[in-house]
Amino acid sequence: MKCLVLVEHEGGQLKDATLAAVTAAARLGEVHLLVAGSDVGPVAEQAARIAGVGKVHVGDDAAFQHALAENVAPLAVQLMESHDVFLAAATTTGKNIAPRIAALLDVMQVSDILSVESEDTFTRPIYAGNAIATVRSSDAKKVITVRTTAFEKADAEGGSGTIEQVGGGSNVGLSTFVGLEAEHSERPELTSAKFIVSGGRALGSAEQFHALIDPLADKLGAAVGASRAAVDAGYAPNDYQVGQTGKIVAPDLYIAVGISGAIQHLAGMKDAKTIVAINKDEDAPIFQIADVGLVGDLFKIVPELTEKL
Repeated sequence: MKCLVLVEHEGGQLKDATLAAVTAAARLGEVHLLVAGSDVGPVAEQAARIAGVGKVHVGDDAAFQHALAENVAPLAVQLMESHDVFLAAATTTGKNIAPRIAALLDVMQVSDILSVESEDTFTRPIYAGNAIATVRSSDAKKVITVRTTAFEKADAEGGSGTIEQVGGGSNVGLSTFVGLEAEHSERPELTSAKFIVSGGRALGSAEQFHALIDPLADKLGAAVGASRAAVDAGYAPNDYQVGQTGKIVAPDLYIAVGISGAIQHLAGMKDAKTIVAINKDEDAPIFQIADVGLVGDLFKIVPELTEKL
C-alpha cells in the first residue's frame, strides 16, 4: 500500500506531530509525504530526511501559504489517485483537512486511531477513551487521522527521500485567511512537552492560576495546561486546554493542581507516564488514576513544592 502523510509545519520547521503519523503509515506500507505551503523548500528537505520516507510531494504555491483546508484538500485528492491511504495527525490542522478529503473521495474517515491491526483494521477510542473500538474499513481509499500520543515518533534524520514538485495549486475561493493571533512562550509546546503542570477551577482566579502554576512550571521546565472548567472561567487561554475537547498529551510527568478529574479531562492526559494530583477532595476522580496523590490545600502545597524544587 502507498500512504500519503500530511506534513504539518510552521515557521519553516516541521512539527513533531508529523513524525508520529509517519510511524503509523509505515505499518501500512510505503510512506510518501505531502508538503503544502509557500516557499517550503527547507521544510521539504527536512521531510525528506525522516527515516523511512520514500518520496516527498511538494505543493509550493501562494494558495497553500496558510494551509487553508479548502485549498489543500483538492491537492491531496489529486495525489490520492496514486495512493491508497491518506494519513494526518489528529491535530487542529489534520482534523480540518482530512474530513474534506474523505468527502471528496466519498469514503468514511477513520478518526483518531491508536493502533494499526492490519491494512484495513484499526483501533480507536470511544466514550471519551473509556472503551477501545476495533474498526474495519472496506473503502478502496482510506482517510485516517492518528492520535500522536499512541505512536512513537519516527527518526527525524536518516532518511533519503526524493523530492517531487506537484502542480494543481489554486485558490478555490471558499475561505480567506484574515489573521493570526498567537501567544508566544518560551515554555515547551503542550503536546510535545515532557513535563506538564495543569490547573483547574479550584485555583479561583486567573491571577491565582498564574501565581501558583507558572512558577512551578518554570522550575520544572514544564508546559502549562488547564482543565476546560479553568479555561471557561477565563483563568487560562484556550490553547492551554487539555482533554477530550482540548489537546491530547502523554508527557513523562503530569501534575494536576485543583483538577477533580472529569472524564473529559482524563481522556486527554491519562496516558501520561506519571500523574501527580493535588486536591483537597480525597474522593476526587483524579486520584483513581494518579500515581501520586496529595490531599490538602493547594494554596499551601504548591508554593511549598515550588520552593523545595
